[in-house]
Amino acid sequence: MDRLWAPWRARYVEQAGRDEPSGCFLCEYATSGSDPERHIVQRWAHWYVLLNAFPYTNGHLMLVLSRHEESFAALRAEEGAELAQALGRCEAALRDAYQPHGLNVGVNIGRAAGAGAAGHLHIHLLPRWHGDTNFMTSVGETRVVPEDLEASDKRLREAFARREEA
Repeated sequence: MDRLWAPWRARYVEQAGRDEPSGCFLCEYATSGSDPERHIVQRWAHWYVLLNAFPYTNGHLMLVLSRHEESFAALRAEEGAELAQALGRCEAALRDAYQPHGLNVGVNIGRAAGAGAAGHLHIHLLPRWHGDTNFMTSVGETRVVPEDLEASDKRLREAFARREEA
């Protein structure tokens, strides 16, 4: 029997099914702790970008609104204006850092839609490559992510820095 060792998943499995946290971790991330320790790789006036702690693939980013709000409909004009630029910079950084063949960009609004951080608007960006969906995901319900968060953090932090300089 082959075994897949993914010890970083233990934290996710141990937390699964527990009661909802008392606060919003995305609000906490926006205002406390250091960016490197929280894997926040870029900030703008109204949005910030962090690595997903439980990624579907290398470089899985979350673009997060800095204030606690769930809806695109409730965005302030300046937040909406900055969103388009932030999405473009995230795309450019992912393309620079990983050279993917494509990207998935998605939003889950509300628990029923699959939001892991219900109540706080965030957008997932995932680099994708031809052939990266394999039997492990389809049959084994397991994702293989060959790069740890520290390596992804370094790679993307450098890519965002290059994009900001350009």
